This record gives sequence, C-alpha cells and structure tokens, in this order.
Amino acid sequence: MRKFVLLLVLFLAIVFVFLSFSELQNIIDTLEKSNWIFLSFALLFQCIWFYNVATTFSALYNLVELQESRKQLLLMATAANFVNVIAPSAGIGGMAVFLDAAKQRGQPTGRVTVVGVLYILYDYAAFLCVLALGMIVLVRRNNLNGGEVIATAVLLVIALAIASLLYLGYKSAQRLGNVLAWFSKLVNRIVHPFIHRDYLNLENAHFFAQEVAEGISLIRGKRKELIWPFLFALNNKALLICVLAFVFLALGTPFSVGTLVGGFSIGYLFLIVSPTPAGVGVVESILPVALNGLRVQWAAAVLITLVYRAVTFWFPLIGGVIAFRILQGKPKKQSEEQFKSE
Repeated sequence: MRKFVLLLVLFLAIVFVFLSFSELQNIIDTLEKSNWIFLSFALLFQCIWFYNVATTFSALYNLVELQESRKQLLLMATAANFVNVIAPSAGIGGMAVFLDAAKQRGQPTGRVTVVGVLYILYDYAAFLCVLALGMIVLVRRNNLNGGEVIATAVLLVIALAIASLLYLGYKSAQRLGNVLAWFSKLVNRIVHPFIHRDYLNLENAHFFAQEVAEGISLIRGKRKELIWPFLFALNNKALLICVLAFVFLALGTPFSVGTLVGGFSIGYLFLIVSPTPAGVGVVESILPVALNGLRVQWAAAVLITLVYRAVTFWFPLIGGVIAFRILQGKPKKQSEEQFKSE
C-alpha cells in the first residue's frame, strides 16, 4: 500500500512539474541574472523558516501532551507542504501525513488533528497582524482596491469558521460530532452519484469528535503555552519578509520596509484564498501588479516575483519530495521503536 501511495504521489508531482514547465524555464533564466550571494541568503532564511515551522509544530504537540522529535516534525511538515501542492485538498491532504505518522506510533489522531487545526489558526492570526500593517501601507499609497478587501474578508471568514469549530469542540463534543456528521452527510450526498455508496461513516464522525474534544480539553489553563506558537507563527512571516528583502537585493532593486510588508501581504493573502494549489498562477499574476503599485518598476516586479516564488515555492517543493520519500521509506516497526526511544 505504501509503495502504491508513493508512486501515486510522485506521479502527481511529475504531472504538476510538467504543467508548470514554462514557469520553471522563466525562473531558471531569471536566477542566472541574480546576485548569488544575496540569493544564498534568501535560501538560508528559507531553511530557517523550515526549522521554525517544525518548532511551531513542536510547541503545538506539547500543548496536547504529545512527544515528537523536531527532526521528525521537520520531515512531516515539509512532506505535508508537498502533498498539499500536488494534491490540493484544503490542507486535508497534508494533514494525512501527520495522521499516518500518529497511527504508526499509536498516538491519538484526534489530538494530532487539533494540532493541525491550531497551526492553521495561528498562521492566519499571525498573518492578519502583518496584513493589517500591509493594508496601512496600501492605504497610505492609495493602492488599496476591492480585490484585496474581498480577499481579506474571505480570509477572516475562514479563520472565524476554524475558530468556531475549535470552540464548539471545547464546549461540547456532542455538538461538534453533530456538525461533523452533518458535513459527512453532505459529502456522502455529493459523491454518492459517482461512487454509489457512502464515502464517510457517520459513526466515525462522533468518535472522532470525542477524540478532538479530548485534545482541545488538554489546552485548558495553558495560557502561557498558547503564546509561544503564536510568536513562532509571527516569526514565520518575518522570515518570509526577509526572504523577499534578499530577493530585492539579489536583483539590485531598491526597496523600503513599506514595500516589503505591502508586497508580502498581498502575495501571501492571495496564496491563501487562491483556488489553485499554493496560489500557482494567481500569485505570479497578482504580486507583480501589487509591487508595481508600490512603486517598483514593472520589469523588476516580474523578476522579483519569479525569484521569490522559486525560493518560497519551488525550493520547499523539492525538499518536500525528499521528505516524503524518507517518511514513506521508514518501516512501520522502525517508526514505533524510534517513538518509544524518544
């Protein structure tokens, strides 16, 4: 089964790269014109970002009283990012990487799900703080339009929906189970004409809700511990802004802090709300326009976007392939022995 999953994922990866071949060619041409010293610093900060993501997950695992090595979390987070790109499913595909590891080690899947949901919520909360600064920059430069406002509203709705589900599980496992059962019925109704059977088990929805509620209950009273993941999430955004700064330097383009914050805010905003995986095609179209509106010359804005996406999208994607292959290559017994030794 593992070999089949590996072959399927790698096949999807090859298809994804083939469909993005023209963009890759443009990126390679642009990288050849860049200052490799500053570009190396951009890659270095992206690697630090990888480690900081693993640190964020480590803090969240501690919140729900689970133990996991930071090396393992780094592999799982990188592999999850890769799966989310080549098989987009609103983060569910990537979460399967963590759930698979939890099942192998005998960890409660409900708690791991809480970790995944909290990570998304913290990520959105931290980004909204940065986005608020970005909006101030756009307003001051008379560059805020309806598209950014609508996208921000969509992001807020998503964040509130996630927070509401967590709060529901915090208050009542029964109510959360009813909501999950309702979603299961909806999914079954949609897919039944195609597969002629129920895709999701309604009884599992209530059992899963109990596990999730148990994980949420472990957070109660841990006010200080709740702050650390948020600080790590803020640091994630600061590191990506630094990457963008080094890309500007690599291409010899002058910039201000306002340009960095405003440009990053728009690019990351549409990365989240985009219907395409990791904002492919959408970010590449919108970020140059945003940078140009922030007084960056159009030609430079296009080149900056290509290099920035090479560092923050294609580089992690390659790392994700390697991480996924390592995780799939670990025998089940080896994983269990490693967990016991930790």
